[in-house]
Amino acid sequence: MSEPGFFLRKATAADLPAIVAIEHESFVDPWNEETFLQALECWAETFFVAVVDREVAGFIVGGIEDTGEAVYGHICNFAVAERFRHRGIGRALVRSAEQQFAIALAEGVQLEVRYSNTAAQRFYRRRGYEPVFTVAGYYSNGEDAIVMMKWFF
Repeated sequence: MSEPGFFLRKATAADLPAIVAIEHESFVDPWNEETFLQALECWAETFFVAVVDREVAGFIVGGIEDTGEAVYGHICNFAVAERFRHRGIGRALVRSAEQQFAIALAEGVQLEVRYSNTAAQRFYRRRGYEPVFTVAGYYSNGEDAIVMMKWFF
């Protein structure tokens, strides 16, 4: 899948240093490289990077979860480097993950977003996600998370 000025591909271990740098730039409680390596081992089919001029500009980590009653996708981590934001990269990454989830016959997608991150909440709402409940104290600093869902069916 490609968009003007960038293209998407599956992440590789060689991408991890750039992914970790974007993660540290984007989040107050970032994942470390080992966590990303484990995600790559578990969810290689739903771990994508966006590339601009041979540089990783963003990433999305997703997984398929089967509750026994339903299969759904879970966006576990997602960020675009600050200097590459507002170019459609985030939209394309989310769309790629959603397509992989749909291929796996997921009924929808779940994600968690910080209660204070209203910009991310707006971004997801524009993509069809709806808040479904709050998890108190979800983040390491005690901040609540809003769980948002998008249903395919």
